[in-house]
Amino acid sequence: MISNQILQTTIDGLKTITRIELSVMDAEGKVIAATEEDKMDEYNFAVPDFVNSQAESQLVQGYQFFKVFDDNTVEYVISARGEAEDVYKIGKIASFQIQNLLVAYKERFDKDNFVKNLLLDNLLLVDIYNRSKKLHIDTDVKRVAFIVETKMEKDNNALEVVRNIFPSKTKEFITAVDEKNIILVKELKEADGQEEIDRIAKMILDTLNAEAMSSVFIAIGTAVRDIKDVSRSYKEAKMALEVGKIFYTETHIMAYSRLGIGRLIYQLPIPLCKMFISEIFQDKSPDDFDEETLSTINKFFENSLNVSETSRQLYIHRNTLVYRLDKLQKNTGLDLRVFEDAITFKIALMVVKYMKYMVESDY
Repeated sequence: MISNQILQTTIDGLKTITRIELSVMDAEGKVIAATEEDKMDEYNFAVPDFVNSQAESQLVQGYQFFKVFDDNTVEYVISARGEAEDVYKIGKIASFQIQNLLVAYKERFDKDNFVKNLLLDNLLLVDIYNRSKKLHIDTDVKRVAFIVETKMEKDNNALEVVRNIFPSKTKEFITAVDEKNIILVKELKEADGQEEIDRIAKMILDTLNAEAMSSVFIAIGTAVRDIKDVSRSYKEAKMALEVGKIFYTETHIMAYSRLGIGRLIYQLPIPLCKMFISEIFQDKSPDDFDEETLSTINKFFENSLNVSETSRQLYIHRNTLVYRLDKLQKNTGLDLRVFEDAITFKIALMVVKYMKYMVESDY
């Protein structure tokens, strides 16, 4: 259904050009939009009879009536005031414009509905291809799914902002699953790789930031070449969004292909995680370490286990760093200067972070 605001804008625009009074009514004669408010209820009594007649247009008490159909059913009635030939022509133009708007909105709704069901795996394989053909959607082109999560400030409409980034595009699917998450299914050229996908994500992020929206996160699935696989790209983007929130909180663009070991940990059952932490730390937990120790550990990992560079960045003597690492080894039995122990400790830290996230989200 076309919004009342769009209908009002359309007939106001026509009046500006033609100086003719126009109105849009439903099949029962209720005025939806009009150029002259004081004339809004003057003639609506005649609409039901006109709707039930065989005529597509009719002159009633100085008003030209025109029908606008939706699948052979009268959806709207357009009226234009006057009996002159140009009034009739303007009325026909108005009804033609509203008819085109109705077709466009219906097609957009059908596509939006199709894409939502496609993403949620609510369609049989044969239905995917049949409906794609009916909606003129290519089935064998390269596509990738993005999820944009944003908490809006002020009264900005994030969905419309994203749509405006691709104003002249007809091959992108943009929909919203809730008030925070927007899904973009972007068609790609065959030569487009991860670099181009990242560029698109960065463009969306920068545009939303420019619109004064905070806490914007963009997750990216992998590119697929068949429309039936779009749901897989969407599910990958969903996982990237969740995993990014757990392990990569400072990153606002997260691609599924870059999740690394975080993707594996995310799929572990909580009881197994607890068992792993218990085996590594016995009755301790990384949460028990003081801030200085945790800062030292993280910086040591950031510098690829390089003692000299870590001590320089922490502004401490090399021996002080060695003392801290020795103390950590005594408490945990793990020497972070040994690659194998460092891997174990790094995984343990990520597992603990994952467990905390799941507890807070009431898994």
